[in-house]
Amino acid sequence: MKASGNTVEEILSGLPSDRIEPFNKLHDTIVKNLPKGFEAAISYGGLGYVVPHSIYAAGYHCKPTEPLPFAGLASQKNSINFYHMGIYAVPKLMEWFVTEYPKHTKQKLDMGKSCIRFKKFEDIPYNLIGELMRKMTVNEWIKVYETNFKKKA
Repeated sequence: MKASGNTVEEILSGLPSDRIEPFNKLHDTIVKNLPKGFEAAISYGGLGYVVPHSIYAAGYHCKPTEPLPFAGLASQKNSINFYHMGIYAVPKLMEWFVTEYPKHTKQKLDMGKSCIRFKKFEDIPYNLIGELMRKMTVNEWIKVYETNFKKKA
């Protein structure tokens, strides 16, 4: 489901009525806990949390005109999805998250490589997502990205 809107504000206000509160609360949690340097932006047509070109001029190797993605948030057909590239790229961070998840919610973890799907909005573990966002600085993410993903010249 493509986000409706060309700005962060348009995406946040254009959600289905049953998702406005949990989606905005999740967005606010993410923004409040983003380390310095990351910013909320439109990324690949959706809501993303990125390393802006002013910090990492090369942008994303797949599409250099896009800022380097770090996390994202999307309203899908049956869930609110949260994407975090750090848990995909750093096994130790993934292990921490999987271990901590059941301590914060009774909802079973529904996860892909970097995607966490929340189907029961009342069980979103906001505090855990906030803690996850604080676990990696911009410079740490750039180093992980350049080591694991960026194509070698």
